[in-house]
Amino acid sequence: MSVKHAVDVEAKPVSAGQDTTIQVLISSREGPNFALRKFSMQHGGGMPRHTNTVEHEQYVLRGMARIGIEDQVYEVRAGDVVFIPAGAMHFYENIGEEPFEFLCVVPNKEDRITIVGETNC
Repeated sequence: MSVKHAVDVEAKPVSAGQDTTIQVLISSREGPNFALRKFSMQHGGGMPRHTNTVEHEQYVLRGMARIGIEDQVYEVRAGDVVFIPAGAMHFYENIGEEPFEFLCVVPNKEDRITIVGETNC
């Protein structure tokens, strides 16, 4: 069992993202089935269209964003939950004035990320 505070977990830049960081709050070494990550996107930040080979379950903590999932675009805010199926094309754009932050739970399986395009919808 592990207990820690999120501020004690290093935030690392997301290489394909713009003004976006990730904190791995519970790693695959700590949780046998799932990893828990926290993403933070600054005003104007985001992540380009991409796919993952694992599903994502997400909970929005703060801010507002436009999220594209396949051919649908959603505007999400604090309190919203998002499910992204494995293999689905998706992107994120922070459309608010404050940072956009969300928790993301993924299964502990190999995850291949493929960038689909340079621009968002």
